[in-house]
Amino acid sequence: MRILHTSDWHLGRQFHNLSLLADQRHVLDQIVAIVRDQRVDVVVVAGDIYDRSVPPAAAVELLDETVHRICHELQVPVILIAGNHDGPQRLAFASRQLAGAGLHVAGPLWDVPQPIIISGDAGDVAFYPIPYAEPATVRQVHGVEVSSHDEAMAYLLDQVRQDNGSDRPCVVIAHCFLAGGEVSESERPLSIGGAEHVASQHFSDFSYTALGHLHGPQFRGTQQIRYSGSPLKYSFSEEHQRKAVTLVELDAQGKASVEQIPLLPLHDMRILEGSLVELLAAGVNDLHREDYLLIRLTDTHAILDVMSKLREVYPNVLHLERPGLMARGEGLEVNRDRLKKGELAMFEDFFGQVSGEALSEKQREIVAATLETLHREES
Repeated sequence: MRILHTSDWHLGRQFHNLSLLADQRHVLDQIVAIVRDQRVDVVVVAGDIYDRSVPPAAAVELLDETVHRICHELQVPVILIAGNHDGPQRLAFASRQLAGAGLHVAGPLWDVPQPIIISGDAGDVAFYPIPYAEPATVRQVHGVEVSSHDEAMAYLLDQVRQDNGSDRPCVVIAHCFLAGGEVSESERPLSIGGAEHVASQHFSDFSYTALGHLHGPQFRGTQQIRYSGSPLKYSFSEEHQRKAVTLVELDAQGKASVEQIPLLPLHDMRILEGSLVELLAAGVNDLHREDYLLIRLTDTHAILDVMSKLREVYPNVLHLERPGLMARGEGLEVNRDRLKKGELAMFEDFFGQVSGEALSEKQREIVAATLETLHREES
């Protein structure tokens, strides 16, 4: 059986007030093509389907279009689970009816395990979806005393083992934070103080564990306990991550082999550092100058309208940092001592920061005369 594992689509996400819907459509088109070309038997999306619990209409339309292409046109079943960004009740609307069409949605946490049985050439495989659930939710639904995510997940997985038995190959789908996982800035913390951490050993006896929540592709413990990662970069901290989906092949004995299939973004996300002159010169021949960029300027003097200058070459500069200017504390600090200098001294200071040069004597005389004229007019 061939399983395509993906997660953390975050449909409807905005980044620095820019909609990423076109970028998301671009990678979802690639995922649909992979399902077709790799003859996938089932697609698993391990949570955070949407970026927020009440997604925008365009995000819902994109999900509807994507699952229609996979379930209806390609006749491949899809399993979605709710992540910590999703509204589980909304996500699960009409899930019982949709299951008949091949779309299996696990929204709210179940009170008893509800496996999804998929038949392959080598026999049946049981998929157990475990949507994201706080320990308080597990206490409420199951009436057990658990105080951490680790205890809650250990209890739920024990329920899965009892339900599945020991003979049938079993794939667990979960949305959680495994201890030791590599995090990114774009992931919303599940709790405070380490109570969110789940031990990878709880998943060691399953054929494969398809995880969501962490945005970087990685595995914990063994190759069969894996995060596919998000299909797009959602923060500049993910600059060096190689986004992919995970193709899993289960043999007749339930042993999994894993392959990463890369995804190509519509716009990459990069960090560029240098002086304004250097960056503008490099941008002329940069074939990827339309990428989403964080610019770190090393110039130590003030520059007028720097963002407009950068966007003439790099149209998608989303964030600007000035470490060079910050290093010169006098370049940004406006304090009482500076205000006491008077207008001429303040203008000299400003001119020096902008131009990198001091006022000439002639220029100083012109500014002084202008200021004197202004003062006479005010009085």
